[in-house]
Amino acid sequence: MCTVKSSTATATIDHSSVTFGGKRWKAIDLSQRLSNSTSASEKMPHKIEYMDHSQTAAISPKVFGIEAAYWRNGLGWAQEVVTLSTHAGTHVDAPWHYAPTSAGLSAQTIDELPFQWFMGDGFVLDMRSVERTAGIRQADVERELKRINYKVKRNDIALVRTDVSEHFGEPGYDMLHPGMRECATRFLLDQGVNLIGIDAWGLDRPFDLMVAEAKAGDRHQLWESHYVGIDRPYSQIEKLVNLKALPRPHGFCVLALPIRLEKASGAWSRVIALVPEHL
Repeated sequence: MCTVKSSTATATIDHSSVTFGGKRWKAIDLSQRLSNSTSASEKMPHKIEYMDHSQTAAISPKVFGIEAAYWRNGLGWAQEVVTLSTHAGTHVDAPWHYAPTSAGLSAQTIDELPFQWFMGDGFVLDMRSVERTAGIRQADVERELKRINYKVKRNDIALVRTDVSEHFGEPGYDMLHPGMRECATRFLLDQGVNLIGIDAWGLDRPFDLMVAEAKAGDRHQLWESHYVGIDRPYSQIEKLVNLKALPRPHGFCVLALPIRLEKASGAWSRVIALVPEHL
């Protein structure tokens, strides 16, 4: 029998400060929290079914072949069953999401992408002043890079700040953001970026704008940034939050590792920014 000694002493823990790679970092969570209350704001609603310890004890005879009384205090385990799209909540898109081919080859699914794409130095572009109809263009990106005095390098992770994330869960949340135009997306990829994140429902402009313009005759702009992936393999992070908490526009790292789902077009990710406490 194993004897475990418990202590009543408690320690104060700063959950935003972590030691990683031999350095101290401030960790900033850039991921949404999914709940049943946020389901109505999604085009593809999600559902979380909860089972508490009493409920699982009741099904224990079927699952494990033992009655509830065998469990300590008659209580089993807690569990949830979640039904959701791979594009619900904070998630990463794979090239397969955009089209069946990319750069003339079969487009990569989320489990085929190199994990190095999702770990790297980050920089944030403040695009809050861009009007949603016009969308974010190359000139906007170049202007912001000049303002923050940053030169993009290969494998950097670009984060686009709109602050629309503050309306997550509200009706019409998916129609509020200034999305990326094709020229802006291609410009970032030309600088060596493989991963672009945005704190909004999608990377492209809202669908009400794109659909109206497509019906008026301009079909090329429909999903134009996503379609860049047809000839330039890259990934996106959609539905980020809390970009305003980043203390500076660059000089931090991003971890955005997606769950490995076989042959999937995307997967959920707990995205974290790590800001060094001492430069």
